[in-house]
Amino acid sequence: MKIALAADHGGYALKETVKKHLEGRGYETLDLGTNSADVSVDYPSYGEACGRAVVEGKADLGIVVCGTGIGISIAANKVPGVRCGLCTNTFMAEMTKRHNNANVIALGGRVLTDPIALQIVDAWLDAEYEGGRHQKRVDMLAEIK
Repeated sequence: MKIALAADHGGYALKETVKKHLEGRGYETLDLGTNSADVSVDYPSYGEACGRAVVEGKADLGIVVCGTGIGISIAANKVPGVRCGLCTNTFMAEMTKRHNNANVIALGGRVLTDPIALQIVDAWLDAEYEGGRHQKRVDMLAEIK
């Protein structure tokens, strides 16, 4: 499985930590940048790039990171076919997969500690989409234009 990663300068350090963790778990990663925390960059470009990588099949899932996770999650969700959940704890991560079949999650590099962020990533990756009664709602999301 390949996971796309993208972050702005506020999420760069956490993106790098998550990337190392994913590779340690045996996942292939597609790093879409940014490549430094030293230069201010625009989170919408990175959220869009990750979302497009997922919907175009260049990656199976995606993880986006900015300072709070808010802006980059909004950007990712603008890409048709992306279901990005902003996760600040493991319960949110598990539920965004189980009930919403999220194909991208957003994290806040200035909000989360590295250990908590990695627990969130693991909870999301290890959860299974339940389908069933949730599928109707996931289908409804796809219809919103």
